Amino acid sequence: MIRDFHIAEIEEDIGFYAGFVGSSFMIGRALTSFFWGWLADRYGRKPIILIGTSSVVLFNALFGLSTSLWMALSMRFLLGCFNSLLGTIRAYASEVCREEYRSVALSVVSTSRGIGMIIGPAIGGFLAQPAEKFPNLFAESSIFGRFPYFLPCLVISVYAVGVLAACWWLPETLHMHDKKVSERCDSFDVLEASSEESDEKEYVTEVKERKISKNANLLRNWPLMSVIIVYCVFSLQEIAYAEMFSLWAVSDKKYGGLSFSSQDVGEVLAISGFGLLLFQLLLYPPIEKLLGPITVTRISAAVSIPLLASYPYIAMLSGITLHLVINCASILRNTLSVTLVTGLFILQNNAVPQSQRAAANGISMTAMSVFKAFGPVGGGTL
Repeated sequence: MIRDFHIAEIEEDIGFYAGFVGSSFMIGRALTSFFWGWLADRYGRKPIILIGTSSVVLFNALFGLSTSLWMALSMRFLLGCFNSLLGTIRAYASEVCREEYRSVALSVVSTSRGIGMIIGPAIGGFLAQPAEKFPNLFAESSIFGRFPYFLPCLVISVYAVGVLAACWWLPETLHMHDKKVSERCDSFDVLEASSEESDEKEYVTEVKERKISKNANLLRNWPLMSVIIVYCVFSLQEIAYAEMFSLWAVSDKKYGGLSFSSQDVGEVLAISGFGLLLFQLLLYPPIEKLLGPITVTRISAAVSIPLLASYPYIAMLSGITLHLVINCASILRNTLSVTLVTGLFILQNNAVPQSQRAAANGISMTAMSVFKAFGPVGGGTL
């Protein structure tokens, strides 16, 4: 898309401008993540999820209709500003099931996120420029010929409409108590109620927790802050990799790339997504239960270092060997990435009570988005 905007004077500058488009989304998310988390803690998870999904429907479609760099930047920025999903969903997943199943729930969240980051570029690789790839189906004079990147964005927006409809049936996990119940919770007698009033005692415990945690300073919660710091450092290199992988793969061999077509890149990312799905659903839960989230996170980070360092040497291969090695490396890298993120999600949600969970995820998303804003620009420039 950046190439077709004709803003880059030489081919090597395309990555520089593409980095700014990637970063605009993160800047928008950094500015609003804590606000959305605060709203989710105050008014519930479901309405925030509905708002975030609606923004995908609108702004993603408009991004596909971009005719200039500034329009593309603006649409991605607005999409980031209204992107309230990831932090809220992480809080929701921890609350919708019993404690022993939280690792599975958060594994599903990080798997979905990881697959989205893989399948999204794959859809772009297969469906971008349809008039050139499928001239029998799409004429140059059609809307998909005049806007060659609209089709993949439209497909994702239509999918998001289905998700939006499904979200109407989500149960709310943040219990809202009326004034009468809240006043009754002030009484010590209620706390000593008989076992026959177990439901009321559950209300009392939750409201009491809300009152205690209302004045607690999340920035002084060291278990939470330490996890967020690690998450930010990892997110910086993760987004740089995600933004640069496709650019590196389609770059010419003389620039150290793989000389892949956009369809070749789509195939690699789709295969990685399938491998990631199998690992996270079948293998991650028992591994996390055996080793614990901290150990799993440490191992994933350690193995990622030599793996990423080997990528420049993969570009020296060719033919079937190149395709086989890059697919294996991509599957392993994305599996390690999502495993690490899942472990951090578990540690983060365990560090705060329910009444602060969305706000804590909002702080995490804000800090992470700031770091991720530098990733595409820094990676693209380098």
